[in-house]
This record gives sequence, structure tokens and C-alpha cells, in this order.
Amino acid sequence: MVQERPIGIERRLSAILAADVAGYSRLMHTDEEPTHAKFAALLANAVNPAIAEHRGRIVKNTGDGFLAEFSSAVQAVRAAVQFQKLIKELTIGDADETRIAFRVGINIGDVIVEPHDIFGDGVNKAVRLESIAEPGGICVSASVYEHVRGKVDAEFADIGEQHLKNIAHPVRAYAMIRDGGNRASETGRTRQVSPPHFSVVVLPFTNLSGDAEQDYFVDGVTESLTTDLSRIRGSFVIGRHTAFTYRGKVADLKQIGRELNVRYALEGSIQRDRNRLRVNVQLVETETGSHLWADRFDKPVADLLDMQDEIVARLANTVNAQLIEAEARRAENTPNPDAIDLIFRGRHSFNEGLTSSSLTQARLYFERALTIDPENVDAKIWMAAVDVTSSSTFLTDDLPLRLAAAETILLKALSHAPSHPFAHLLLGIVLMHTNRAVQGLAECERALELDRNFADAHAMIGLAKYIMGCGAETEGHVNQALRLSPRDTLAYRWLSPVGFSKLQVGADNEAVGWFLRSIEVNRNYPLVHFGLAAALALLGKLNDAYAAAKAGQALDSTFTIRRMKSMSIGNNATFLDGSRRILKGMRVAGVPEG
Repeated sequence: MVQERPIGIERRLSAILAADVAGYSRLMHTDEEPTHAKFAALLANAVNPAIAEHRGRIVKNTGDGFLAEFSSAVQAVRAAVQFQKLIKELTIGDADETRIAFRVGINIGDVIVEPHDIFGDGVNKAVRLESIAEPGGICVSASVYEHVRGKVDAEFADIGEQHLKNIAHPVRAYAMIRDGGNRASETGRTRQVSPPHFSVVVLPFTNLSGDAEQDYFVDGVTESLTTDLSRIRGSFVIGRHTAFTYRGKVADLKQIGRELNVRYALEGSIQRDRNRLRVNVQLVETETGSHLWADRFDKPVADLLDMQDEIVARLANTVNAQLIEAEARRAENTPNPDAIDLIFRGRHSFNEGLTSSSLTQARLYFERALTIDPENVDAKIWMAAVDVTSSSTFLTDDLPLRLAAAETILLKALSHAPSHPFAHLLLGIVLMHTNRAVQGLAECERALELDRNFADAHAMIGLAKYIMGCGAETEGHVNQALRLSPRDTLAYRWLSPVGFSKLQVGADNEAVGWFLRSIEVNRNYPLVHFGLAAALALLGKLNDAYAAAKAGQALDSTFTIRRMKSMSIGNNATFLDGSRRILKGMRVAGVPEG
């Protein structure tokens, strides 16, 4: 029996063109109104005329793209080639981070036609082909390629069978060769579209207070956290307007990851009663759905806006560290790591402990990154970080040479990236350890201006105060760093300057407490053991002082008092008197003179 066609449904064979703007959420997040204006202008001046000239029609606009229909595959491809070339010409003067580029997918299929839309499997395939096209590129199905081969002013390369989302069977696809050829396509390899490194969406936090009046505070935390995470260099954070479209929905984090093309999702809840505020938060890897980290923050209710700032700052610092660790783990399993993968692995080695072995391993990763990408600013800055750290913690004998090399790298890096907080901080540390503490303090303050949640900058300001002979002020600055990032992986390095500053002012018992706190956080920091040895020796606790000195030597057998004396750190009288006192304690504890 022949099945009757439903009355009123029109079908026809069409060439379907689907297009959208690559990275539209990022562009809108960065500069909303100019992006919208540019998008509208490109539609009016490039896209619409090309489609009309080749007898197509725009079926509907989709916010950041459009769907068009043609009666001919040749006309569809010619239109796409025309407007892609014109868009490239119109945007050639735009900066890379603000340039608009369309991705285009084209397929032939039998479609259901309505006045303002078309439906069918053929439409779905066009949309999925668009999702694997390169920015500025065109990707077509095999059926389209057979129709247009030799008939259009463009060449296409076979990129093999593609497994497209929600399409039952693989689709053979062809990508337009641009700018001398798509090497990946020409070798027949399947193009994989991977989420950006360090990409995350902050989903709207849930208000568990049972009081709708608190929604403003919950939303404020979500929005502020989105802003602060976006300040992390190299991060890709989905704009808050997009994130808030998921409010009130049951979150399928794997699906959200695919839809937004991000690796991580941050979700949480906030509950407030009369006296306390509780924030629960968790970081999830969207590809697997696995929980990478979860924590709870409990705070007494005070000024809500100040509390919001503190919660957001703590979360931003903690999530930053967790994302670095997650990216490093991912990079370990990458067979052909790129420069960014290697930088994350180097940063992870750097965070494991300030020992010669961990810093040497970190340097090897950064060197490999520079071999792949010789102009990578972040790799250069982290190479400088290794030299700055090994010098400022007395892990090497060539201290002046390393500091000079680091200063050269950092000045050059800042000429290309003047708003890089970490580069300013490192330069500040170099200046502090080369008898320029006042200038070093200014660089650390500049780093804090660029990133108000930069906990390390607060701690290094405390170090500068110690070198300037104002050791009594060091503790306050370090406590500010700990307030912003109480579980920071580098907190042990912040705690030790307080110990040395206490020795500077003769508070030896307090110094022991601070050194022990540092060791609790990370035992693999040689300098803090030698500082503890000095403090215990000055208190007359010689057996404990000898044990502390031996622990330090086990971590760094090359450390000597001569090495510490070789660095001209400061000429402030109070600092020099304190330094002589510290060295005396180390001698009594049995630290080698050298």
C-alpha cells in the first residue's frame, strides 16, 4: 500500500548553505557593540549581495549566522567563495582578536519547505559540515563536490569520512584549499575541532537560600567570577550572557561542552542564612564529565559586596591552579604536544616545588615550547621565571648572570606584552635581588594594578618591604595574599619571607612558626629549611637547628653561605644587620660556609 503524503507539506531538492561566525561568543564578550555592528555590515555588504547574485535566498538568520537555500550546488558554492573572499578583503586590517570570519558548510538534500524555514537531514548535514570548516573556509559534502568539481573558482581537498554530531552515518567531506593549500586536508587526515586550551564556562550559580531576594548576589558572584577568570592569560571564558542561557536548566555538562566547545565547566551553589554564607563549587571536565576539583567556602555574613569580591578572588586563584594542573595532565597524554601543551607541563613542574630538579624539568618543557614556537611570549617569560626563581632561592652559583639574562628576556617580553602581570612581577623580583628594591616594589604594584586578584604580587610586595628594611610590614602583605588564595600551590614561598622578616626584627620564636608553616605546605623548598635552622640556632635549640640544616642540605647539597653573600640584594642598614644575624644563625647550625 502506498503511503499518502501529508497534505500541505512541500518538499524539494535544494543546495543548503549554513554559515556562522567563528568564535562569536568570544568576540561578543570582548567587545559587544562593535562586533554586532561589524557582523551586520558584512552581511549587508558581502553576504547578502553574493547570495542574491547567485539566485539564492536567506531562509533565516541564526543570531551569529544564517541558513540559505539555492536551486544549484554550483551557485551555492560560487556565492560562498565570493562572499568569503570579500569578507577577507574587508577585514584584512582588523586585529586577529577582533577579526570576524565565517565558517560555511554546504550540502545537497531533500528538504521540507516552510515560508521562513527548511527542515530535513540535508539541512542538518550542512550545519554539521559548517561546524568542522575552518574560519574563512568552506566545507562541502561529497555530493556537492561531484556537482561543482571543475565548475567553480576554488579547489577542494578530500578530508575523508567525518563522524558528525547526530548524523547516523559518516559523511565524506571536502574542504576548500586556501592560501596555498590546507596541508592537513591534502594529506587526507581528518580535521579534528578541539576546544581551546584553558577554555571554561562559568554556569549560573544556584541560589539555595530559599530567598529570591538573594538572586542578585548569586548572579553577581557568577558574573564577577567570569570576568576574573577571563583575566587569566591564555584563558578562553564563555561570556556571561551565553552562560546565563543555561540558568534553571538541568545541566548536561558533556552537551554544554560540545555546544560551547569548552573543556571545563565551573558550577556551584550559594546558601545564606542570617549569620553565614556557604559557597559550594566544582570544576568538571566536560568531555568525560569527571569532577576535577570541588571545595566549600564558609564565610560570616558581613558587607555582601566585599564578601562577593573575596569569594570571587579566592575562586579565581584556586580555579587557575586547578586548570593548570588539569591541562598539564591532559598534555602528558598528548602524543604530539604543541607549544601550549608544553608550557602547561612546564608550569606544572614549576609548581611541584622549588628544587633544582623540578626547575630543570620545567626549563626543558619551556625550551621545547620555544623550539616549536620561537616567538611565544609566555614560553619566554616562564623561561625567565626559572632563572629568577633559581637565583632568588639561591639554588645556583651563577646568580648575577641568571638574573641579568632574565631581566633582558623580561624587558623584551614587556615591549611586546606591556600588560602582562606575571612579567611585571618577575621583573620586580629581579630588581629586588639586584639592589633596586624600590623599583622592584613599583613593578609588583604594577602587576597588582593589572590583576587585582594577583595574590603572588601581594606576597612579593611583602618581600620588597623586607629588603627595604621594613620587615614589620611584610606579614600584612603576605596575609593579604593568603586571604586571596589560602591554598595556593606557591604559598610556601610566601610564608618564608615572613620568617626572615621576623628574624630581621628579632622575633625569633615567631620566625620558627612561619618557617614551619611553610614546610607544612611544601617540604621541597631548601631555603626555608636553612631559614628554620638559623632561627632555631639563634634561640639556642642547637640539636633542632642541626637537623633543619641537614634537611635543607638533603634537598640542595650545593647550598653555601658564600652563595647567599654573593648576591647584592640591598644596602639598607636594617636589612644588612638582619642579614648578618641570619648568616650567623646558619653558621651556628652547621650550614657550610663554602
